[in-house]
Amino acid sequence: MTMVIFSHGQESGPWGTKIRAMAELVKSLGHAADSIDYQGIADPTERVDKCIRKCAGIDDDIVLVGSSMGGHVATAAAASVGAIGLFVLAPAYFMEGYEDLTPPAPEMPICIVHGWHDDIVPVDNSIRYARNCGATLHLVDGDHRLTANLDEINEYLRYFLERIIT
Repeated sequence: MTMVIFSHGQESGPWGTKIRAMAELVKSLGHAADSIDYQGIADPTERVDKCIRKCAGIDDDIVLVGSSMGGHVATAAAASVGAIGLFVLAPAYFMEGYEDLTPPAPEMPICIVHGWHDDIVPVDNSIRYARNCGATLHLVDGDHRLTANLDEINEYLRYFLERIIT
């Protein structure tokens, strides 16, 4: 069985609208899902450490999914936890003043979904990251929260999981 671990963004919680919708899809495909609670932890490095600790006891294949800062966290933790794939939404890459904190791309399949109308994380940041590492990139008619794009996101997630899980 594959375990899908979700990492939420800075302003949200572990079982917000997007994560609940994606977790339902993951479970319907026969995989396990869990979400890490980072509330009260502002430091991205502390969040990465928590993700790594959470995944340490998992014996199954791991897919990391993250949104916004959670995308940064999932990316930074992916290689350390031996993930087989990384699926991120509006990831906080190349943020102004923090460009050097952007984690290098892990050697695994990566899928990025980003909204054209994102006013928090510039869409160009995901385009740049995807171009640099050859990640799959889906640009959607959405904003930073992407809640209006849940059906599209789940279709991309379904395809991603079916492609990487053998």
